[in-house]
This record gives sequence, structure tokens and C-alpha cells, in this order.
Amino acid sequence: MSFDRPALAATIAAHGPVVRVLVAATAGSAPRDPGTAMLVWSSGQSGTIGGGALEHEAVLSARDMLAAGRPTAQRRLPLGPTLRQCCGGAVTLVWERFDDASLPDTLPRARPLGPAGDMPVSVARKLGAMRPGAAPTLIDGWLIEAAPPERRPLWVWGAGHVGRAIVSVMAPMPGRAITWIDLAPDCFPTDIPEGVIVIPAAAPAALMPRAPQEADHLILTRDHDLDLALCHAALSHGFASCGLIGSATKWARFRSRLSALGHSNALISRIACPIGDTSLGRDPQAIAVGVAAALLKGGNEKMTRDRAV
Repeated sequence: MSFDRPALAATIAAHGPVVRVLVAATAGSAPRDPGTAMLVWSSGQSGTIGGGALEHEAVLSARDMLAAGRPTAQRRLPLGPTLRQCCGGAVTLVWERFDDASLPDTLPRARPLGPAGDMPVSVARKLGAMRPGAAPTLIDGWLIEAAPPERRPLWVWGAGHVGRAIVSVMAPMPGRAITWIDLAPDCFPTDIPEGVIVIPAAAPAALMPRAPQEADHLILTRDHDLDLALCHAALSHGFASCGLIGSATKWARFRSRLSALGHSNALISRIACPIGDTSLGRDPQAIAVGVAAALLKGGNEKMTRDRAV
């Protein structure tokens, strides 16, 4: 997880002092990439830096810090010689302890891991050159974390079985901003995943102009006429990728009707239908896994494999 002050504050409120463990750097093969983080408190943890002996050691060190009240620590761990892991690389971890008194309003992107002092010129230069989403940097006793990259928008149209399965799979993924639309509040489940924006709308297609043009769309409603209206609206508005649930027969009919609405064959072909990977099965969870895999590959327009779902 990237630095999330609200989540950290909520964890402190629930459990008391918390240590954030950050993968600051890696060399060779390692279980997680730089920038990965987890939270540890006296009786639990959230997130993961890769599991196994590395995470076990990180959690033990975090709880030692909590007991001793130490504010920061840093250590390079060779995975093979030190932890007997097969990865063969090395991981540099940074531990930072936070509580109500030490949690800042915003976490400084550059901060000392020892006694506070003036920011070195080397740190200021590196900080100014870092782009959003870049890996953390350790330099001259300071930790620099880049601003998080903008989350890629995903608009899910429909809260039926497949819509619910896809949202439940995609919501925990980092880097996604999910907007979920259906006809009325009672269409949605009681428990909405954290961070998902829910919009009940009597005329969902009218919301399409509000979607960013770089959004990925999944059209999954229970009404074929509404599905068609949403496809028409998406083609008129623009998108990064768009998938429509349905059979090959449904898509053949939709292609004809979208063509009659004035869309070119090349543009219509940007919509993927059917969606999913039929080798995984046709139940909602299997469809969700197939669609999520395609989205994780970059929002590939070909959110489909083989035949209908």
C-alpha cells in the first residue's frame, strides 16, 4: 500500500501506535517491489510486503520498535544468506512508528530517518526530479517517497451478480478509482468496498459524459436496451477500454444496431464482447477473475477469450 493517512489514522485510533514497514529498495529477485508497505500494531497487521521469512522478520522488528518506542529503523536484508529464502535478492526495509502525537497532517515526501535537520541539497534535487509513482529513494539519511500516481478510473455499469463479483475483485487493487452505477440504491449490496463511489441513477446513460475519457468501462446491466444505450453513449464519448457482457449472438445484434446509430465498424470493434475467459468457467467469480486479469494488463480492449460468457 502507498502512504494512506486516513487508513493510518484509523488504524491508530483502533489499535494505538502503528509501525509502517516500507520496502524502500530491492536488489535482484524480491517478493515485492519498492514502494510496497504494510502496517503493524501490537496485536495485528494489514497489508503485506511478501510474506514468508522476510515479513515475519519485519513484523518482529516492528513490534520491538513499538515496545521500545523507537521512531525509525532501516535495514538491508539479504534474502538467501540471512533469511534462507530462495529469492536470492536483497530487500531494504524502513520502519516508521506513528501515533496520535506524531502523525502529521500530511506525510512529508522527504523526511530524515535520524535526527531532524536541514534538508541536504542532494535530497532537495532528487525530490524535485521525482515523478508521481516513482520508487522510494534513500539518500544521505533521508527517505524520499514520490507522490502517488493518479488512479486509473474504472466505471462499472450494473450491480448484479457479475458487477458485484468484479467490484469485489478490483476494489482491493491499488491504483484503481471505481465508480459503480445502477438504477436505484436497492440495486447495490449493503456492504460497499472502501473507496468505491456508488451512483444510483434512473437514467445511467446520461452519466456517461461525466466519465473521464481515459476510463475503462464494464457494461453489465440486466437490461439489453440499457446496455445498448450505454454502448452508444460510450462510443460517442470516448474511453480507454470497454467491455460488454453477453453472448456472440447478442454482440452481433448490437454491432448492427450501433452501426445504424452511425458508429463505424472500427469504433464499434473497440468494445469487447463477450468478456472474461471461458476456460475459467462462467460463474460470476470466474468472469470477474478473467476481466480483472485483462484490466491488470493495462485495460486491454480485448477483455475476452474464446466464446461467450
